[in-house]
Amino acid sequence: MTKNVVVIVAAGRGERLGIKAGPKQYRLLAGLSVLQHTINCFLEHSDIDAIQVVIHEDDHSLYENAVKTNPKLLPPVIGGATRQESCKAGVDAVHGSEYLKVLIHDAARPFVSQDTITNVLSGIEKGIGALPANAIADTIKTADADGTVLNTVSRKNLYLAQTPQGFVLNEIYEAHSLASQTDTHEFTDDAAVAESSGMKVKLVEGNADNFKITTMQDFHAAEEKLSMMTAVADVRTGSGYDVHTLGAGNSVILCGVEIPHTQSLQGHSDADVGLHALTDALLGTLGAGDIGSHFPPSDPKWRGASSDRFIQHAVKLVREAGGVIANMDVTIICEAPKIGIHRDIMRERVSQICGVEIARVSVKATTNEKIGFIGREEGIAAIATASVSFGIMKNV
Repeated sequence: MTKNVVVIVAAGRGERLGIKAGPKQYRLLAGLSVLQHTINCFLEHSDIDAIQVVIHEDDHSLYENAVKTNPKLLPPVIGGATRQESCKAGVDAVHGSEYLKVLIHDAARPFVSQDTITNVLSGIEKGIGALPANAIADTIKTADADGTVLNTVSRKNLYLAQTPQGFVLNEIYEAHSLASQTDTHEFTDDAAVAESSGMKVKLVEGNADNFKITTMQDFHAAEEKLSMMTAVADVRTGSGYDVHTLGAGNSVILCGVEIPHTQSLQGHSDADVGLHALTDALLGTLGAGDIGSHFPPSDPKWRGASSDRFIQHAVKLVREAGGVIANMDVTIICEAPKIGIHRDIMRERVSQICGVEIARVSVKATTNEKIGFIGREEGIAAIATASVSFGIMKNV
């Protein structure tokens, strides 16, 4: 069975990130080092059997503090003064082992996708290396030393090379050995080393997110990307329940709709159990108490009040807190009147009162199967849930 190894080159000094910043591969992104994020990309891929990291001779303690142990991680090896020398050190370390294919990757590319890794592995053949790349979309210019444009270069057949670059291990080992014997040229990637030995290199599909962290601007872009990747949607759900007795009267008000009936709901306000339950559900998403704490039944000014005032108050509090109502669902529990024929107009009324689209409002009904006070038609109850989105959760 073919086994695959990855060489991750992490011996650079990262000068362009800032002298005081230290080697960029050891800086923290969302609580993990850049290098650990990069390693994790390959640990997650089922076709990667081992990972060989190449480090600077001064970075043993940095490496030990920045990287978590894992059975797939081989002991780090020391790189050279140039990227080419460091890549050769990594290839030399795994050569002569059980591995057939090798991928060589920059430690400062922590966003390589699983698809890109698969594409590279699939593109490796005998005598052929695989290079992930994206076609250049921007216009290309040449300029002189003072920044004056000299020429516009055709972008046809131009590509931005990425890593990991993949090869048959024995072949790239031989190519690096040959390249190390000449001082006339320094190769900036392993594909160039392979080409210099006569090996063919073919392009496979890369990914725009697989950028290399080189400058502080790149680092900030990586922070923003990881922040978005790890963000958790702050969606809160509240529940509500209300019940009122039935007494003398000729109609009931449910979800803001007056429905003819042989009795009426009794309460300090209009006793609309549907809107009361929905009000408590919305307040629940804020941890803001219940309807009674905002509209005490002991206060005479709420006597006979229309319940749309209560739920509009809850909606206002939700929106002031930055919330967006995603859904409201209420179930009316009664033996009579029949709710089904009024359901759509009740949904429409709740939609109007709360200022949300009707698709986000659900009204249902059920009986209590003649059981208890509701079954004896002594009262009507309602249960409700509400879901509110507050964007991205803070302090995750």
